[in-house]
Amino acid sequence: MKRAFHQLDVFSAAPLGGNPLAVVHDADGLDEATMAAFARWTNLSETTFLLRPTVAAADYRVRIFTPGGELPFAGHPTLGSCQAWINAGGRAKQTETIVQECGVGLVRIRRTGTRLAFAAPPLQRSGPLESEVLAQIARGLRVRQADIVHHQWVANGPAWAAVMLPSAAAVRALEPDWAALRDLKVGAFGPQPPGSDSAFEVRAFAPGVGVPEDPVTGSLNAGLAIWLIGAGLAPARYVAAQGSALGRQGRVYVEKAGEDIWIGGDVTTCVAGTLDLG
Repeated sequence: MKRAFHQLDVFSAAPLGGNPLAVVHDADGLDEATMAAFARWTNLSETTFLLRPTVAAADYRVRIFTPGGELPFAGHPTLGSCQAWINAGGRAKQTETIVQECGVGLVRIRRTGTRLAFAAPPLQRSGPLESEVLAQIARGLRVRQADIVHHQWVANGPAWAAVMLPSAAAVRALEPDWAALRDLKVGAFGPQPPGSDSAFEVRAFAPGVGVPEDPVTGSLNAGLAIWLIGAGLAPARYVAAQGSALGRQGRVYVEKAGEDIWIGGDVTTCVAGTLDLG
């Protein structure tokens, strides 16, 4: 059976600058093994499958796979899947909000100008990292523990362990030891110098799920935003840069509006066609 297929670049206003995502439409007839095999075959950070929703309030349902397995939520697949759904003629039940169903429940998405943004889901785990986790991260990032300025669990589906380094330059200079990180999902970030077009440089490492370094990571940035804004470490509106170590120019736009924190970015459609998985 042939299905519509899109490949999009997320968190970039121009092709090849962000994080690519493969999206398979009308995927209800595919079994989980086929989904996982296709995600391994694309070898992208994530591949998603659009299905009919099981909750009346949702506009569509998505399943999200990395080369190493399924995720209950991820940020760049949320924005990219939404854009692919719109490209295929999807129409939201609500006027101003699109509602996605995924493993963590319902996620709201809005369009502001040319950008899409999702409401950051609540943290499932927060608080300081345990001493043994912090020591493992320091070994894995090849830094001294004294160089870690702040640290926190920011799990919102993926169990991100976040560490703040003294500067964006220190983050860009990281050369991780993947074996030492093992199954940890680590987000490292540091402040940019004054006058930069972004507030923080971010990098995301998840070697345990087949993604040694993710180019641009919505779930991590969502967790960071909840922590940093709540702790007064970041303003209510800022831009994060991610991907420079991989030759990308990803930009994540963060805004707190009322009780919600919105994580936004541009999405560029690069490939549109059909897929035949037999």
